[in-house]
Amino acid sequence: MEILGIDIGGSGVKAALVDTDKGELLSDKIRFQTPENGSPKKIFDGIATNFIEELKWNGKVGCGFPGIVKKNKVYSAANISKKWIGVNIKKKFLNKFNLECRAINDADAAGLSEINLNNKIPKKGTVMIITVGTGLGTSIFVDGKLVPNIEFGHLKMYGDCAEKYASNLARKKLNLTWKEWAARFSEYIHYIELLVSPNVIVFGGGISKYFHEFESDLISNCKIIPAKNRNNSGIIGAAFSVT
Repeated sequence: MEILGIDIGGSGVKAALVDTDKGELLSDKIRFQTPENGSPKKIFDGIATNFIEELKWNGKVGCGFPGIVKKNKVYSAANISKKWIGVNIKKKFLNKFNLECRAINDADAAGLSEINLNNKIPKKGTVMIITVGTGLGTSIFVDGKLVPNIEFGHLKMYGDCAEKYASNLARKKLNLTWKEWAARFSEYIHYIELLVSPNVIVFGGGISKYFHEFESDLISNCKIIPAKNRNNSGIIGAAFSVT
């Protein structure tokens, strides 16, 4: 099945056509920068121009969003405008584009991609996917089944949320070396392990392409592997959510 997968993020909005039978992109990835404050109107305008019109798309859409999403409705918004809270993304796509859409949490979308396509992930046990970018997105699968809307990027660390301490944005703001940042991220992993004791952690998000730079500096009690589809996992998983 051919689905348009969209991944809304704090710094960029990405999309591509996805073959959900093979788990592969059928088009080049298209991206536009998330507008300042990232309001629903501005982002939907960007989706219209850059994705729907550019691809001349009239089929189904899967959309990953950085926040809690229940039955296509947004209940929280991380690193993006709070105006999203209360928005039903499915209804927005129907009213604006007359297109069928399913919306889920962005890290849950990335997790769906990995759990379906990454043969290094065990079928049994607890698997945690962490997407590292502007924030920290997390999803948990137990024996292959998703536990939705796990926002562990907002756990408290040193008086603030964890993503302000260990995200890629934090690394850039503080000009940290890979080794310095990996030490912070290892603290975050230790926190996660105290809570859920995952068997495997899958490292995804924007900096997963640099995994080899810091892999040896990550300290964990469980196996850590890079996401098979790296920063495309959110797009592919959003498309998978529709099927």
